[in-house]
Amino acid sequence: MKYLLSKFPGLTVNDCNIESDQDKNYNCIAWAAEDTNNYWWPLNRGYWPAGVQRELTIDAFIAAFSTKGYSVCENGLYEEGFIKIAIFAKDDGTPTHAARQKSNGRWTSKCGKYKDIEHELDALCGAIYGNITCYMKKPT
Repeated sequence: MKYLLSKFPGLTVNDCNIESDQDKNYNCIAWAAEDTNNYWWPLNRGYWPAGVQRELTIDAFIAAFSTKGYSVCENGLYEEGFIKIAIFAKDDGTPTHAARQKSNGRWTSKCGKYKDIEHELDALCGAIYGNITCYMKKPT
């Protein structure tokens, strides 16, 4: 927990819950897509959905999540009957992270090769992941 708190100043002990053991077999993009069997990343290694451009762009990430039934939406506010994701990117538009909203309205993320955590969404905004650039949702 100390590691996460040192990397993400917006996280606090009171609003961050660890939900899993450390696992290097999947990453945040896979976790947001509810796939713990693959490491999702468009470049170099890992899984990327067939037919989706292998590039580090928001459009490519939107297309990747679209293969799982997601479509772009306006915000990250909780909506009954939907699962939402948030895609983070650096100021230059390079995607860095994705988080998934849980049925309790809070968010869950896999932080690198670290553990899965439950958190407030904006707690991960900052120097490492940048800011949220896109929200997507699909029916539950």
